[in-house]
Amino acid sequence: MEFVEISEAKERTGLRLVTVAGVPSPWSEAAKGIFHVKKLPCALARMKPNDAEVLEWTGSPSAPIAIYESEAPRTGWAEILLLAERLAPEPALLPRDPAERALAMGIAHEICGEMGLGWCRRLAGVASALEPDGDPGYPEPVAHYLGAKYGFRPGCGPEVRQRVLDLLGMLGARLRAQRDAGSRYLMGASLTAVDIYSATFAFLFAALDPRDCPLPDPVRAFFSAIGDEVAGAIDPLWIEHRDFIYREHLELPVQL
Repeated sequence: MEFVEISEAKERTGLRLVTVAGVPSPWSEAAKGIFHVKKLPCALARMKPNDAEVLEWTGSPSAPIAIYESEAPRTGWAEILLLAERLAPEPALLPRDPAERALAMGIAHEICGEMGLGWCRRLAGVASALEPDGDPGYPEPVAHYLGAKYGFRPGCGPEVRQRVLDLLGMLGARLRAQRDAGSRYLMGASLTAVDIYSATFAFLFAALDPRDCPLPDPVRAFFSAIGDEVAGAIDPLWIEHRDFIYREHLELPVQL
């Protein structure tokens, strides 16, 4: 994968992926990770805030956006995953067994989807900024931007904070059960998309080592300000899993 300008990506054929510029957005990093694992040739292009050129090209105001040949742009995490599975069936990142596949998609939704871990982490930061409750909140301009994007509504703070705690608990418990069964992965005995989503969404709670993901200090602080209750809900095994997945399967250092 290589980074190119938006203007060049528009002229290319094959697979192109528009990602968020300059920050480790977990949805973008997950899509990059999936394409990397599958060794799919891909042109990457960085999307800046309010990028009119990307909006005109793809119709989407948000990244990631996957564009393959002349097919319609794909913006949802599941759409992008299924495109990658189609283009490179091996290594498979979804189980073949229908019940296991359904479980994988369900866990992935609880990480990536609406009211999932990433969604609720964002809303919790917005709520703490706009309705101060003692937890670290986003800077107010960022909070207003993300609040509009993720559907902030007054009074939602306790609900989304509890969802974050519940989902962190689910991931930690699953990793411990898997470890007891002899596996370092969230499902089965080998890498699945669920591992990639879990590893990349951990960015929202604990930044990677600066050598693996260089970030300006304000950005690093932004991603690491989670409050004591959330910090106490993070199983150290979850962070160990993130580091293992990056070290063994993904690309380091992270290119933003």
